[in-house]
Amino acid sequence: MLKRLFDIALSGLGLILSSPLWALIAAAIKLEDGGPIFYRQPRVGKNCQEFTSVKFRSMVADSDVKWGVIPAQEGDPRITRVGRMLRATAMDELPQLWNIFRGDMSFVGPRPEWVELVKRFRQEIPGFDGRHAVTPGLTGIAQIYGHSELPRRQKLRYDLLYIKRQSFWLDVKLVMVSFLVTFTGKWEHRSAKLPRVLGARGAAETRRAPVSKDSRGVSVTRN
Repeated sequence: MLKRLFDIALSGLGLILSSPLWALIAAAIKLEDGGPIFYRQPRVGKNCQEFTSVKFRSMVADSDVKWGVIPAQEGDPRITRVGRMLRATAMDELPQLWNIFRGDMSFVGPRPEWVELVKRFRQEIPGFDGRHAVTPGLTGIAQIYGHSELPRRQKLRYDLLYIKRQSFWLDVKLVMVSFLVTFTGKWEHRSAKLPRVLGARGAAETRRAPVSKDSRGVSVTRN
Protein backbone atom coordinates (compact mmCIF):
# COMPACT_ATOMS: atom_id res chain seq x y z
CA MET A 1 0.00 0.00 0.00
CA LEU A 2 2.83 2.42 0.88
CA LYS A 3 4.53 1.68 -2.44
CA ARG A 4 1.34 2.45 -4.37
CA LEU A 5 0.72 5.69 -2.48
CA PHE A 6 4.33 6.70 -3.20
CA ASP A 7 3.82 5.95 -6.90
CA ILE A 8 0.58 7.95 -7.11
CA ALA A 9 1.98 10.97 -5.26
CA LEU A 10 5.30 11.12 -7.11
CA SER A 11 3.88 10.42 -10.58
CA GLY A 12 1.10 12.97 -10.07
CA LEU A 13 3.62 15.60 -8.99
CA GLY A 14 5.89 14.63 -11.87
CA LEU A 15 3.09 15.00 -14.42
CA ILE A 16 2.33 18.50 -13.16
CA LEU A 17 5.93 19.73 -12.90
CA SER A 18 7.04 18.23 -16.23
CA SER A 19 4.09 19.55 -18.27
CA PRO A 20 6.09 22.50 -19.74
CA LEU A 21 8.73 20.01 -20.95
CA TRP A 22 6.11 17.97 -22.78
CA ALA A 23 5.34 20.86 -25.11
CA LEU A 24 9.04 21.50 -25.84
CA ILE A 25 9.81 17.82 -26.45
CA ALA A 26 6.74 17.38 -28.66
CA ALA A 27 7.76 20.41 -30.75
CA ALA A 28 11.35 19.15 -31.12
CA ILE A 29 10.21 15.68 -32.25
CA LYS A 30 7.73 17.13 -34.73
CA LEU A 31 10.19 19.63 -36.17
CA GLU A 32 12.90 17.03 -36.73
CA ASP A 33 11.05 14.65 -39.04
CA GLY A 34 7.33 15.42 -38.84
CA GLY A 35 6.55 11.95 -37.47
CA PRO A 36 4.39 10.90 -34.50
CA ILE A 37 5.21 12.42 -31.12
CA PHE A 38 4.41 9.35 -29.03
CA TYR A 39 5.43 5.72 -29.32
CA ARG A 40 2.98 3.12 -28.03
CA GLN A 41 3.78 -0.52 -27.55
CA PRO A 42 2.19 -3.49 -25.72
CA ARG A 43 4.25 -4.60 -22.73
CA VAL A 44 3.94 -7.37 -20.17
CA GLY A 45 3.18 -6.32 -16.60
CA LYS A 46 2.43 -7.92 -13.25
CA ASN A 47 1.00 -11.45 -13.44
CA CYS A 48 1.76 -11.41 -17.19
CA GLN A 49 -1.03 -8.92 -17.88
CA GLU A 50 -0.46 -6.79 -20.99
CA PHE A 51 -0.73 -3.01 -21.04
CA THR A 52 0.15 -0.22 -23.48
CA SER A 53 3.38 1.61 -22.69
CA VAL A 54 3.58 5.23 -23.86
CA LYS A 55 6.87 7.06 -24.49
CA PHE A 56 8.08 10.03 -26.51
CA ARG A 57 9.30 8.68 -29.85
CA SER A 58 13.09 8.54 -29.93
CA MET A 59 13.53 6.45 -33.09
CA VAL A 60 12.59 6.99 -36.71
CA ALA A 61 8.91 6.45 -37.47
CA ASP A 62 7.86 2.83 -38.08
CA SER A 63 11.24 1.51 -36.88
CA ASP A 64 9.63 -1.75 -35.72
CA VAL A 65 8.32 -2.35 -39.23
CA LYS A 66 11.60 -1.46 -40.95
CA TRP A 67 14.04 -3.21 -38.59
CA GLY A 68 11.92 -5.52 -36.48
CA VAL A 69 11.53 -5.65 -32.69
CA ILE A 70 15.13 -5.52 -31.44
CA PRO A 71 16.65 -3.69 -28.43
CA ALA A 72 18.58 -0.46 -29.00
CA GLN A 73 22.32 -0.79 -29.48
CA GLU A 74 25.25 1.60 -29.19
CA GLY A 75 25.31 3.91 -32.23
CA ASP A 76 21.87 2.61 -33.28
CA PRO A 77 20.93 4.19 -36.65
CA ARG A 78 17.24 4.08 -35.74
CA ILE A 79 17.64 6.71 -33.01
CA THR A 80 17.02 10.31 -34.09
CA ARG A 81 19.13 13.30 -33.02
CA VAL A 82 16.40 14.49 -30.66
CA GLY A 83 15.97 10.89 -29.53
CA ARG A 84 19.61 10.62 -28.45
CA MET A 85 19.22 13.57 -26.11
CA LEU A 86 15.93 12.24 -24.78
CA ARG A 87 17.30 8.76 -24.13
CA ALA A 88 20.49 10.00 -22.43
CA THR A 89 18.39 11.87 -19.85
CA ALA A 90 15.41 9.45 -19.85
CA MET A 91 13.13 12.28 -20.94
CA ASP A 92 11.59 9.92 -23.49
CA GLU A 93 10.14 8.06 -20.48
CA LEU A 94 8.11 11.03 -19.17
CA PRO A 95 4.79 9.76 -20.60
CA GLN A 96 5.24 6.61 -18.53
CA LEU A 97 4.43 8.73 -15.50
CA TRP A 98 0.85 8.26 -16.70
CA ASN A 99 1.36 4.48 -16.77
CA ILE A 100 2.58 4.71 -13.17
CA PHE A 101 -0.32 6.92 -12.10
CA ARG A 102 -2.76 4.42 -13.66
CA GLY A 103 -1.11 1.49 -11.88
CA ASP A 104 0.26 -0.29 -14.98
CA MET A 105 3.77 0.39 -13.69
CA SER A 106 5.60 1.40 -10.53
CA PHE A 107 8.58 3.72 -10.19
CA VAL A 108 10.78 0.77 -9.20
CA GLY A 109 10.66 -2.78 -10.47
CA PRO A 110 11.73 -5.01 -13.37
CA ARG A 111 11.57 -3.23 -16.69
CA PRO A 112 8.39 -4.21 -18.62
CA GLU A 113 9.41 -6.22 -21.68
CA TRP A 114 7.89 -6.22 -25.15
CA VAL A 115 5.28 -8.91 -25.69
CA GLU A 116 7.24 -10.41 -28.61
CA LEU A 117 10.45 -10.65 -26.57
CA VAL A 118 8.71 -12.19 -23.56
CA LYS A 119 7.41 -15.01 -25.78
CA ARG A 120 10.98 -15.69 -26.92
CA PHE A 121 12.60 -15.43 -23.49
CA ARG A 122 10.07 -17.84 -21.99
CA GLN A 123 11.42 -20.49 -24.36
CA GLU A 124 15.09 -19.60 -23.88
CA ILE A 125 15.22 -18.95 -20.10
CA PRO A 126 13.43 -21.33 -17.68
CA GLY A 127 11.39 -19.48 -15.07
CA PHE A 128 11.58 -16.15 -16.90
CA ASP A 129 8.05 -15.25 -15.76
CA GLY A 130 9.33 -15.07 -12.18
CA ARG A 131 10.10 -11.40 -12.86
CA HIS A 132 6.38 -10.79 -13.46
CA ALA A 133 5.54 -11.48 -9.82
CA VAL A 134 5.70 -7.73 -9.12
CA THR A 135 4.61 -4.56 -10.89
CA PRO A 136 7.15 -3.53 -13.55
CA GLY A 137 9.11 -0.35 -12.97
CA LEU A 138 10.51 2.72 -14.64
CA THR A 139 13.82 2.19 -12.86
CA GLY A 140 15.46 -0.45 -10.72
CA ILE A 141 18.61 -2.44 -10.05
CA ALA A 142 18.77 -3.86 -13.60
CA GLN A 143 18.19 -0.44 -15.16
CA ILE A 144 20.97 1.21 -13.15
CA TYR A 145 23.51 -1.63 -13.30
CA GLY A 146 22.62 -2.94 -16.73
CA HIS A 147 21.95 -1.67 -20.23
CA SER A 148 20.05 -2.78 -23.32
CA GLU A 149 22.85 -5.06 -24.57
CA LEU A 150 23.36 -6.91 -21.26
CA PRO A 151 22.61 -10.67 -21.56
CA ARG A 152 19.01 -11.35 -20.62
CA ARG A 153 19.96 -13.91 -17.97
CA GLN A 154 22.05 -11.28 -16.19
CA LYS A 155 19.13 -8.83 -16.27
CA LEU A 156 16.91 -11.54 -14.83
CA ARG A 157 19.32 -12.01 -11.92
CA TYR A 158 19.10 -8.29 -11.17
CA ASP A 159 15.30 -8.40 -11.37
CA LEU A 160 15.09 -11.37 -9.03
CA LEU A 161 17.52 -9.74 -6.62
CA TYR A 162 15.20 -6.71 -6.46
CA ILE A 163 12.17 -8.94 -5.82
CA LYS A 164 14.09 -10.67 -3.03
CA ARG A 165 15.23 -7.43 -1.38
CA GLN A 166 12.36 -5.07 -2.20
CA SER A 167 11.31 -2.58 0.43
CA PHE A 168 9.95 0.95 0.49
CA TRP A 169 13.34 2.41 1.46
CA LEU A 170 15.14 0.51 -1.30
CA ASP A 171 12.63 2.01 -3.74
CA VAL A 172 13.31 5.51 -2.41
CA LYS A 173 17.06 4.96 -2.71
CA LEU A 174 16.82 3.69 -6.29
CA VAL A 175 14.58 6.60 -7.30
CA MET A 176 17.07 9.10 -5.86
CA VAL A 177 19.95 7.39 -7.66
CA SER A 178 17.93 7.46 -10.89
CA PHE A 179 17.53 11.23 -10.60
CA LEU A 180 21.33 11.50 -10.34
CA VAL A 181 21.75 9.38 -13.47
CA THR A 182 19.27 11.62 -15.30
CA PHE A 183 21.09 14.79 -14.27
CA THR A 184 24.41 13.34 -15.47
CA GLY A 185 22.90 12.10 -18.76
CA LYS A 186 24.27 8.55 -18.36
CA TRP A 187 21.22 6.43 -19.12
CA GLU A 188 22.63 5.32 -22.47
CA HIS A 189 26.03 4.29 -21.04
CA ARG A 190 26.83 0.62 -21.80
CA SER A 191 28.03 0.04 -18.22
CA ALA A 192 26.87 0.59 -14.65
CA LYS A 193 25.70 4.18 -14.30
CA LEU A 194 26.60 4.50 -10.62
CA PRO A 195 28.50 1.34 -9.57
CA ARG A 196 28.06 1.69 -5.79
CA VAL A 197 24.27 1.69 -5.61
CA LEU A 198 24.16 -1.87 -4.28
CA GLY A 199 27.64 -1.97 -2.87
CA ALA A 200 30.35 -4.35 -3.96
CA ARG A 201 28.87 -7.31 -2.10
CA GLY A 202 25.44 -6.96 -3.69
CA ALA A 203 26.84 -6.53 -7.18
CA ALA A 204 29.12 -9.54 -6.78
CA GLU A 205 26.25 -11.61 -5.41
CA THR A 206 24.17 -10.84 -8.48
CA ARG A 207 26.97 -11.60 -10.94
CA ARG A 208 27.75 -15.04 -9.54
CA ALA A 209 24.29 -16.19 -8.42
CA PRO A 210 22.91 -18.95 -10.69
CA VAL A 211 19.26 -18.95 -11.67
CA SER A 212 17.30 -21.91 -10.36
CA LYS A 213 13.69 -22.82 -9.64
CA ASP A 214 11.90 -22.91 -6.33
CA SER A 215 9.10 -25.32 -5.44
CA ARG A 216 6.61 -23.21 -7.43
CA GLY A 217 8.74 -23.26 -10.58
CA VAL A 218 9.76 -19.63 -10.19
CA SER A 219 13.38 -18.69 -10.80
CA VAL A 220 15.32 -17.45 -7.79
CA THR A 221 18.92 -16.54 -7.15
CA ARG A 222 20.82 -18.65 -4.64
CA ASN A 223 23.24 -17.17 -2.12
